[in-house]
Amino acid sequence: MIAVPASRLPMRLSLVVLAAATLGACQQRSAPKVSEPSPIVPAPLALPTGSGCGPEIARTRAIVDSDVATGNLNKPVGDRFNADLSQAAAECAAGKSGEALHLLASAKSRYGYR
Repeated sequence: MIAVPASRLPMRLSLVVLAAATLGACQQRSAPKVSEPSPIVPAPLALPTGSGCGPEIARTRAIVDSDVATGNLNKPVGDRFNADLSQAAAECAAGKSGEALHLLASAKSRYGYR
């Protein structure tokens, strides 16, 4: 052990404490834990059944509404899509099944749906 003169002991202790404090400040601290939001689990989607333009348009409308509700599709786009579906539904109600299905296919293609 090295003998330190008594007059230098307080200065050396101060340096040791300063060095320890400096090293302590350099340590990385772990980031606070971020809690992940729980995923939105939508209720099972009950799609309309049947064939023809009416049920086909209704199924597409139910999917679009579900996508808007879960945030997979923003509301303004969902509103425009539903407006296009309303035109297709009007043609279907008027007995123009071919035109209604054509409008439906165009709307689905425009918004990236199959």
